[in-house]
Amino acid sequence: MSSIPKVLTIAGSDSGGGAGIQADIKTLTSLNVYGSSVLTSLTSQNTLGVDAIHNIPTDFVRKQLEAVLSDIGTDAIKTGMLSSGPIIHTIVETLKKYPHEKLIVDPVMISTSGSKLLADDAVKALIDELLPITMILTPNIPEAEVLLGQPSGSIKTLDDVKEGAKKLGALGPKYVLVKGGHLPQNINGSPKVVDVLYDSKSGAFHEIVNDYLDTKDTHGTGCTLSAAIAGELAKGHNVLSAVKCATTYIQDAINSSLVSLGKGAGPVNHFHNIHSRPYSGKSFVKALIESLPAGLWDEFLHHPFVRGMADGTLPKESFIFYLKQDYLYLQHYARSAALAAYKSPNIDMAARNAKIIMHIQEEMQMHLKYCEEWGISKEDILSTKESVYNVAYTRYVLDKGATGDQLDLQVAMGPCLLGYGELGLFLFNDPNTKREGNPYWRWIKNYANDSFQSAVVAGKELLEELAIHNVSTSPSRFREVCEIFEQGTRLEIAFWQMGLDRK
Repeated sequence: MSSIPKVLTIAGSDSGGGAGIQADIKTLTSLNVYGSSVLTSLTSQNTLGVDAIHNIPTDFVRKQLEAVLSDIGTDAIKTGMLSSGPIIHTIVETLKKYPHEKLIVDPVMISTSGSKLLADDAVKALIDELLPITMILTPNIPEAEVLLGQPSGSIKTLDDVKEGAKKLGALGPKYVLVKGGHLPQNINGSPKVVDVLYDSKSGAFHEIVNDYLDTKDTHGTGCTLSAAIAGELAKGHNVLSAVKCATTYIQDAINSSLVSLGKGAGPVNHFHNIHSRPYSGKSFVKALIESLPAGLWDEFLHHPFVRGMADGTLPKESFIFYLKQDYLYLQHYARSAALAAYKSPNIDMAARNAKIIMHIQEEMQMHLKYCEEWGISKEDILSTKESVYNVAYTRYVLDKGATGDQLDLQVAMGPCLLGYGELGLFLFNDPNTKREGNPYWRWIKNYANDSFQSAVVAGKELLEELAIHNVSTSPSRFREVCEIFEQGTRLEIAFWQMGLDRK
């Protein structure tokens, strides 16, 4: 099994969940990166602001760092809220024992709501101790001004941004990413965000341009961006590629911000790139059955025709009519399985459908033996006219196979395979099922035997595999196949009724 990329975030906790450690872990999870964490501070905050900060004792910060780095390790590290000089000093000293090249520093100083998060002594410690070991520094414009000791509002132009990035690079970071959200640029008549990435070694500048989104719901943008950069670096991207991927991620997260959360600056949407499975927490087969209208699956499994077989009271004329029609039905079912094999993308899947055809052949031979016992020849069966219910069902399945994909076809075939598999086991194990003197007991046993049940298992596995590739992340596609499954189930019920009514 390949190892998952790992990122360690060293930051504060946001009780509101939009920034800090919480934002970092959400971001990393959505990017398929394993996130570990070291808490530096606890904050009492929501979208309106921060009303209290409790710093974690430095000894406990050190213990957390050593616990993670000595065991789990990491592919990249990012820092967020480091609210005091002693905390920064502890982190730097501990990292000396576990040196790591990919260190991303987000100099969190002021929250989106305007609350101050960094003490004065921490600014000096950050500059003197942390920046010299930093790979990428990610300040916004107000943070860049603080780090440079410049007055607020002194960075006014794109040239000022570049000059500031160059000066920050001289403090030690290999790269400086000055975020341009506080200083939108007019480009071809449209407001744009220009993030400037500076390479301290080569002196090269890279401008990363995105649309400017005029919204107050940007809580946690800095944390999210730096976490995303760390995640992409952990995956093996170079710095420029990681920054570009991360800015795209945060752009989409802002564009789909969770505006319904809180009365102030709402959080960005860390899960914009995740599509939940429409049948999360259960198998596809179980989800199909549970999608049916209430009572429909039970109506299929406990139809009066089925109960008549269970207690032996089903009129033999009804069973013979059913057997003849079912033999004709199975011919078309085999054709459907052959069509599924034709639609298979590889030989393994084609072979699985071929096995289903062989099981159908066995089932058809069982039908012939029953009929022979009751004086009905194969010629009698083949000369039987198909019931309109039989035609409706079989042509529906074949039509789904002809006009849809393989999943449509397998789902249309599903009620037959799954239903007979379930009722075969149920009737076989039900103590109320009549055994002695029941002319249908052998029929029941055949659907409970290992041969047929193995075909059911193979069919379920095939459905699950197809669902992963075709429907697992699409609610609309899931609804489509549920409708197919429902129609197939209704046609199965009609097939039972056809046997009872013998028409």
